[in-house]
Amino acid sequence: MRRIAHLDMDAFYASVELLRYPQLKGLPLVIGGGRRNADHALGRTYADVPEAEIPPAAFPRLRDYAGRGVVTTATYAARQFGVGSAMGLMKAARLCPDAILLPVDFDAYRRYSHAFKAVITEIAPVMEDRGIDEVYIDFTDVPGGQREGGRVLARLIQKGIFEATGLTCSIGVAPNKLLAKMASEFHKPNGIAIVHEHDLQTLIWPLPCRKINGIGPKTEQKLETLGIHTIGDLASQPLDTLQEHFGPTQGLWLHEAAWGRDDRPVQTRSEPVSMSRETTFERNLHPRRDRAALGAVFTRLCEQVAADLQRKGYRAGGVAVKLKYDDFQTVTRHQRLAAPTDEATVLRRGAGLALKRAPLDRPLRLLGVRADALMRLADTAPTSPIAPRDAPSPQADLF
Repeated sequence: MRRIAHLDMDAFYASVELLRYPQLKGLPLVIGGGRRNADHALGRTYADVPEAEIPPAAFPRLRDYAGRGVVTTATYAARQFGVGSAMGLMKAARLCPDAILLPVDFDAYRRYSHAFKAVITEIAPVMEDRGIDEVYIDFTDVPGGQREGGRVLARLIQKGIFEATGLTCSIGVAPNKLLAKMASEFHKPNGIAIVHEHDLQTLIWPLPCRKINGIGPKTEQKLETLGIHTIGDLASQPLDTLQEHFGPTQGLWLHEAAWGRDDRPVQTRSEPVSMSRETTFERNLHPRRDRAALGAVFTRLCEQVAADLQRKGYRAGGVAVKLKYDDFQTVTRHQRLAAPTDEATVLRRGAGLALKRAPLDRPLRLLGVRADALMRLADTAPTSPIAPRDAPSPQADLF
């Protein structure tokens, strides 16, 4: 019987920080942005004091933050005040002004990510990496993977991760990825949830539709306008009705997902579909008045994406630009390239063509560049520039 697990580390970034600063455990803690003057001052003041002995009162508070950063994650104590990931730090400060604010330390998070994944693959080698803090694991043929529906193996993995890293995780085990992903949320933190096929009606159907991974806000809103609120409501809809409203492909997927059907395998290696870089500005920049500054940022982003492609051995068949305006509206524009490339200058020219089709009459909060339609270097011909018919005019370089 197929048993698939979804493992999600509990408040991963914050938990790593609490290993460093155990004295902050139980306090509202927000992680976001880079190191600030207050963080440097804290380091200088307590340079000779072990990190675990710095008094909690000495740490910067969220109420003193000023800037454009966003929340990367927050402890459960901060989440109780409504603070959530991707929220602006200024908004979070209004909700929980006394929360401690720490900068993001991606080097530390990557080290712990590698450590907990190494524990998993020693026990269950068929693991699909889904990001820095979550994985899918195929329990089916692993010793103990069928016992108690997978609970015995899940306990063993939890124990191994905690002993190796000091971190906790939540695990859902089910017949497939779709149900396992939902199950891993049932008993957070440090919980295990087991779902069998016969649990569909009692455990899955009462959940709101948004709990299905892949149903976003727009689809959820459309479902609600049709009177479909729970997964059970969705399952009760005839397939042809769903396809009438959502199209043949999405309608079929919604129907299958509501009935808990998912045949996707756990892939030990997956190819990236895109690589991107973006930056949020400290102040809004206007495409006309701040053209020079935006141009420099635009070029740097293209160079960073090109470096990522070269380092990982890929070329891009297309490039896209992402713009977020001062009213938080986001638009993207895409440009197909004449030949796959990993060269910054070619990406920059293609991104310039894409940018030419975007509205540039309002201040910008964020600018991003994405390379997509990726192909491995060994599978592509030598890179070439944009075809002559696509060459940008002098006005195409809008930044």
